[in-house]
Amino acid sequence: MSVAVVRQGVGGAKLRALRRNRLALTGGVIAAVFVLAAICAPLIAPYDPAQPDFGHVLAEPSWSHWFGTDDLGRDQLSRIVYGARASMQVGVLAVLLAFVVGVPLGLAAGYYGRLTDGAVSRLTDTMMAFPFLVLAVGLAAILGPSLTNATIAIGISQIPAVIRITRAETLRLKHVDYVAAAVANGGGDGTVLFRHILPNATSSLIVQATVGVPAAIIGEALLSFLGLGVQPPDASLGVMLSSAQSFLAPAPWMAVFPGLAIVAATLAFNLLGDGLRDVLDPRGATR
Repeated sequence: MSVAVVRQGVGGAKLRALRRNRLALTGGVIAAVFVLAAICAPLIAPYDPAQPDFGHVLAEPSWSHWFGTDDLGRDQLSRIVYGARASMQVGVLAVLLAFVVGVPLGLAAGYYGRLTDGAVSRLTDTMMAFPFLVLAVGLAAILGPSLTNATIAIGISQIPAVIRITRAETLRLKHVDYVAAAVANGGGDGTVLFRHILPNATSSLIVQATVGVPAAIIGEALLSFLGLGVQPPDASLGVMLSSAQSFLAPAPWMAVFPGLAIVAATLAFNLLGDGLRDVLDPRGATR
């Protein structure tokens, strides 16, 4: 039996196992809805999210405004759709930044060891001495308030976790037989790292990505809530929650619907991540 056939069989078994995990499947569907809404926001949003309508200030949820309006008469549903776009943008780009920087550093630390491992590990320990959100807030305050700077701050804050996972996988994989065979056959460091170690560490990295996205969504909402992320009048779930503070009694929908959107997005990606962990990385399975 060929290696391709074996891999196809294993892949099919993992896909069937993922389909049987109803929570993971539900999380994947909800996550896909958020991603689709972010991509198609101009087509989905019924109103301009930044256009005030002073004739419908603090309007209750109705057929014309499903989620009501805010203190400037702006449609809440439209602003949530565009807020989801900002959240997905930060979630994807921040995780991508963390992987672009963290994966090579983790590979080098785990493979070369000694001085390289010591230097990278000390850097990682220093960054992890600060909680994720505290580090993100500090970096965003230094860089200045904007969605781009918030993305950079959150991405940098996620680098230590990516380094640690990549380093651990490299330490485990560099001693397996096929890596030793590649070295014995004259394979260079680049060949061993990127053709043998990194592909076999992909499962753990995929799981880390699904964990990193909800953390980035919460980070973006927090930074925007504090005025360090998306700036008004642009829509963001965090900005909407910040604006709702003064209207919790007369217009609770201003806080309820953006809050539910954050909960739904983060829960969806966490459920999907748990399911992928169970299927792709049985050693870290939660069940």
